[in-house]
Amino acid sequence: MDILSKIKQPIEAEMVRLNEVIAQMLASESPLLTRVVEHYLSTKGKQIRPILVLLAARLLGDVRLETIYGATAIELLHNATLIHDDVVDESKQRRGEATLNALWDNRVAVLAGDYFVSSATRAALYTREIKIMGILGDLGQSLSQGEIDQISVAQDIIIDEKAYFNVIRQKTASLFVACMQIGALTAGATEAQQQALMNFGEKLGLCFQIKDDIFDYFTADEVGKPTTGSDIAEGKITLPLIYALTHGEGSECDAMRELVRKSELSSEDINRLTDYAKRVGGIDYAEGVMQRLRDEAVACLSPFMPSEAAGALLAVLDYTIKRTK
Repeated sequence: MDILSKIKQPIEAEMVRLNEVIAQMLASESPLLTRVVEHYLSTKGKQIRPILVLLAARLLGDVRLETIYGATAIELLHNATLIHDDVVDESKQRRGEATLNALWDNRVAVLAGDYFVSSATRAALYTREIKIMGILGDLGQSLSQGEIDQISVAQDIIIDEKAYFNVIRQKTASLFVACMQIGALTAGATEAQQQALMNFGEKLGLCFQIKDDIFDYFTADEVGKPTTGSDIAEGKITLPLIYALTHGEGSECDAMRELVRKSELSSEDINRLTDYAKRVGGIDYAEGVMQRLRDEAVACLSPFMPSEAAGALLAVLDYTIKRTK
């Protein structure tokens, strides 16, 4: 049994119901939209985020129907952002499959993303909890602001660890925080329980993004994910390179700091920067940060241990840090 199957064991029945509700929320009388939705349903990812919602509720007792609607809202909003991201980035593939904008065009993809947002809002209404509507609204704003701030940081070539964490806290970790909060809220958690689980979600989300950023410093053959310098090519200076540029010394470091300020980087430039980040210890540093965050995340779950759901949440954390793609 693979790790994701083990993680889902405490919520197997609820995952089945989740996907039924997702299909219901996306149902449409439009033939074209139906084809778009069917493509999405056939290529959906690992569903880590709704898994977190369901596990957070299971940690505190039974998973109610309101929890499943909350998990549905999170998954639909998340996928709406991916659809829109593919349009912005002009991506032609996601999860090894053609993107909506590649199969149809940007018009269809943008409108489909809007449909997913509306469907997420409708799913949230079924939770009968106004706080969840607020969480979803705040989350949408945070995700958008994080992406815009990332563009601003890249344009201004800000080489600063604090700025980096501010961006990934908004554009990635906020979603994981919302997952844990919605799961806890629908299970009747106390304020203290909610806060502990939200703190866990933030640590997990930060680890998720740092790991994604580390992949950018390796070839597809090395990590099983076709990246290698795509972030740097877009002007995104992530944690390994930030560390190298702020801790390196001498003329080589000066040259690298000057290099990242070029308006356009060649493949050779990107290779020089990724190699420098690795040689100066940027990858080791980023992995060390993830280990520290893991320890803090484990401490957040200590009030809920031992339990099957807590064990599954820790498995999600370790899967996130150890994954190869």
